[in-house]
Amino acid sequence: MNSKWILKSEYTTSSEEVTALAEALGISRVTALLLCQRGYTDEESARRFMAAKDGVFHSPFLIPDMDKAVARIERAIASGEKTVIYGDYDVDGVTSVSVLSLYLKERGLTVGYYIPDRSGEGYGINNAAIDKFHTEGVSLMLTVDTGVTAIEEVAYAASLGIDTVVTDHHECQEFLPDAVAVVNPRRSDSGYPFKELAGVGVVFKLLTALETKRAKDENEARANIEALCRNYIDLVAMGTVADVMPLIDENRLLVSRGLEVMNTRPRMGLTALLSAASGGEKKPAAITATTISFTVAPRINAAGRIDSAERAVALFLSDSPTVTTETAYALCEINRARQAEENRIMEEAEAKIKAGDYQNDDIIVLADDCWHHGVIGIVASRITEKYSLPSILISFDGDIGKGSGRSVKGINLVEALTDSKEYLVKFGGHELAAGLSVERDKIEAFRQNINRYVRMHRDAAEGAAGIDVDCEITGHDVTLEAAEELSLLEPYGIANPSPVFMMRGVRLRGILPLGEKHAKLLLEHDGVQLAALRFGRSREMLEYYGGDTVDLLFSISVNEFRGVRSAQMIVKDIRLSEGAFVIDPDARNRFDELMAGGLFDKEEDILPTRDDIAPVYLWFKRHYGNTKDEMTGIRELLTQFRGNSRIHYTKLRVILKILDECGIVAIRYAGENGENLHYTVNYVKNKVDTERAPTYVKLKQQMKK
Repeated sequence: MNSKWILKSEYTTSSEEVTALAEALGISRVTALLLCQRGYTDEESARRFMAAKDGVFHSPFLIPDMDKAVARIERAIASGEKTVIYGDYDVDGVTSVSVLSLYLKERGLTVGYYIPDRSGEGYGINNAAIDKFHTEGVSLMLTVDTGVTAIEEVAYAASLGIDTVVTDHHECQEFLPDAVAVVNPRRSDSGYPFKELAGVGVVFKLLTALETKRAKDENEARANIEALCRNYIDLVAMGTVADVMPLIDENRLLVSRGLEVMNTRPRMGLTALLSAASGGEKKPAAITATTISFTVAPRINAAGRIDSAERAVALFLSDSPTVTTETAYALCEINRARQAEENRIMEEAEAKIKAGDYQNDDIIVLADDCWHHGVIGIVASRITEKYSLPSILISFDGDIGKGSGRSVKGINLVEALTDSKEYLVKFGGHELAAGLSVERDKIEAFRQNINRYVRMHRDAAEGAAGIDVDCEITGHDVTLEAAEELSLLEPYGIANPSPVFMMRGVRLRGILPLGEKHAKLLLEHDGVQLAALRFGRSREMLEYYGGDTVDLLFSISVNEFRGVRSAQMIVKDIRLSEGAFVIDPDARNRFDELMAGGLFDKEEDILPTRDDIAPVYLWFKRHYGNTKDEMTGIRELLTQFRGNSRIHYTKLRVILKILDECGIVAIRYAGENGENLHYTVNYVKNKVDTERAPTYVKLKQQMKK
């Protein structure tokens, strides 16, 4: 099923603002339109956006308690206190621990770090870990990417003489921990102008505050911050991208500068990981936000999901080539194990959905005793993507289940969980992703209540659902120059997504297989011949054919092959253009009813005569051997016989079954609707009685007398 396409605004390439911006900046109208779409409609703001690396960081002291955090850490450094960093097990947590650990060690502080075991301990601070710190003589605990909801745990640490400085970026609840400092830009009393920092972004602000305070003057402060950027901003960028934070404002500056460091002076651990991920090849030509999202992040996350996140921290703390190489290959192996476990859980989750009473649910809540807690979040993402519904997967160990949820645009998952907090042990997270704990005997009440909440708010979700489209362009706009110019808008991510273009009325000249899982589309639009790639959809899964007129959604990138650079279209969605011939869903349903034994009247004209079968057979015979893969589709065949009023959808399906059963044409069905078919014409010497085919005999008995 095609998604709804949502044009972002009324801007066109001929809009006055677009024209003025294109002329002022010397850029194409398409790029100018994209800038306008993102809110940069004047020359000054657009230049600042495109020159992301030249931006200015906000003052860290606008975040509440920053001065208290700086004072307490400086005291610990001065007196040599034993300090521990308490982190989280995802990429944001791993990079946060790494950055703060490297910095404090450089300042001469004896510092350790602790990341809880995801399966055994779960998310957040726990008292058992605090007891361990107490016996080791720790007097200061610094939390990163966690702690803002740990009211009882921070109080317990204080009772043992351990001070806590919380740095976090998750949503704050009504009350904050009674810590020495709670550094979080999302606090209700925060005057910080940008709330969307990652956990590692908050750590970076802490470091800039420390370096600003110890500087003698403004010049030294700026020099100190530049040194921080040289040493740590690559890890800050990595955590920000991996945690799917909006790449606007300060995050855009952090990620742009971080990617620059990765590409010019890559950290030893990153180089080792990219090499291991590619089977020993050198790092990619360019490390981008996409590289982090799809190559780096899954392997670091895998450690925290099914092994130990401390292994991933070691990748960035070590300066040994041997250690980083061994660690990188181990992370890749762990990731493969994670993928296998993910696929197993996905199969079991889908089996529960098919077997259960979920057809009327507005949020899918599933639970099991044998699901790995570290993997259910990824599976929840896949469930949400497949069914376009929020989902929560829960893994039970005894009477307490730990859950991970994903949501859709328009449904704030934290607000939904807050509405159901009476059924939960604890919860926390972001709008689109959250974690929770729940008692076994409360899960059904929780499921009903959160479904009630989502049902009340689903209008907002339905209004926001679909694929956002930046603008409509023509074949003339797809050029290498245009693709290269789009790099001015990078890095792409949440709130600054990779542009999505629409092209209507495209003539499909043909489809070629591209490996086993992908396809290449040969196109023509406005007199320009084009080619596009459709990943994740094989030739037989695409129920479109040469001669069709289609509408496309796609992105444009630069492809480099054997030294030749060209513009490349990557198709995101495809549908038949308005007015094109489509199959009536009722006809599909009627055919299924007949195959299940449904009765029919003679007037429906279901049973084919030899005169009906002959032209269909002759079409196959005429085309067999002329096409590359001997493949066609029900809709393509119907198009061929639209002048023959006797061959309608249901009868054609019956004819195909009869041809196959009689051995005249061997047919194998494929495609999302099962209406693509591969065929082989068998040259039969003897005359075949088609009325003896099992389908014909069966249908003759189903015809009403």
